[in-house]
Amino acid sequence: MNTFIALFRGINVGGRGRLKMKDLRALLEALGLKNVKTYLQSGNAVFRTSSPDSSQLSHDIGMAIGESHQFTPEVLVLSLEELRSAIVSNPFPEGETQPTSLHLSFLKSRPSRPDLAKLESLRSTTERFELSETVFYLHAPDGIARSKLAANVEKALGVVMTGRNWRSVNAVMSMALEIAE
Repeated sequence: MNTFIALFRGINVGGRGRLKMKDLRALLEALGLKNVKTYLQSGNAVFRTSSPDSSQLSHDIGMAIGESHQFTPEVLVLSLEELRSAIVSNPFPEGETQPTSLHLSFLKSRPSRPDLAKLESLRSTTERFELSETVFYLHAPDGIARSKLAANVEKALGVVMTGRNWRSVNAVMSMALEIAE
């Protein structure tokens, strides 16, 4: 059995994409996924399955939500090792002491032509960022609510992404480890 993490984009945000976590758990279980747990209302789930194919799981989960709830969110499915690697590779360990200032955005695919110069021009003096193959790390000690950098990352990278703060990433990792063999 494989342990996976599903990160949903656009669930229960701004009154749109409403999906109760108990309904999400039931939907995932109906797809044959095991040991399903969710974290927060914004869409984070962990589960076990014999399937090794994260892209097929992503597709199937998104389609099932579309059929049952009349909207199809982006669903990024990561293996336990991919999430572990993202955590271990954090380039800003000093941000871990303020877990809401450190953000990891998980990318649906590797950017083919990221405009890092654009992001650098939008960066405030306190913000720092780094792009790995499929994770964009942002340390924003002053928050991201008014950050021009945070608001333009997806456009500058040219790929779909969904972000989580350090606290959420670690909480989801703990849940995934609990269900892993």
